Amino acid sequence: MIFDPPLEAGVFLRRYRRFFADVRCRDGTELTLHCANTGSMLHCQVPGASCWFSRSAAPRRKLPGTLEIVTTSDGRRAGVNTLRANTLVAEALAAGRIAPLRGYRSWRREVRYGTENSRVDLLLEGDAPPCFVEIKNVTLSLGGGIAAFPDAVTRRGAKHLRELEAVVEQGARAVLLFCVQLSDVDAVVPADALDPDYGAALRRAAQRGVEVLAWGCQVTAQEIVLAEPLAVRL
Repeated sequence: MIFDPPLEAGVFLRRYRRFFADVRCRDGTELTLHCANTGSMLHCQVPGASCWFSRSAAPRRKLPGTLEIVTTSDGRRAGVNTLRANTLVAEALAAGRIAPLRGYRSWRREVRYGTENSRVDLLLEGDAPPCFVEIKNVTLSLGGGIAAFPDAVTRRGAKHLRELEAVVEQGARAVLLFCVQLSDVDAVVPADALDPDYGAALRRAAQRGVEVLAWGCQVTAQEIVLAEPLAVRL
């Protein structure tokens, strides 16, 4: 995903009311930006740290841009716009970079499925049984090259795991893919200290046939790209 124009640099000041973030631009002016992230952004809200944002010329937007990348408390770059994750995975899929998901003729996005009023992020289709792919954006760093999900209690995430389990029982393929928009990471683990129920649900889903993948991103002001597979430690 290439940013055109490249993102603008600023200094992160604060996030509030979940969807608002204040930044200071290079010329000293301050902007209030949209923050497209429903999580806690734990370790990603560091006053005075470098950040990067995109501007929008859309006439109906109330805010001038969107917070895209921040610097975490341990100095990593994190892509905090969760709306980017699905596009990053779709781009990598189209380029054939995700080896475990190759071989499907087509895919659709945001397809209704399951019994709990869910939409799957990607539905891959071809000669083999269909593959249901749920994508989770990861920005929580635990240090030492380890990232974790979730960064807050997520009942919605647990619901998706139940839906994926049911898909496997019906004979289809189910994949949970962690899109790690965090620099310098080697592995992903469940954040048991924050949401032990999700960690238990994730392990149960894996035991019942849900595939759990993680892919790391290269994160810069010019582009974010899904680059390499990471270890998943359950």
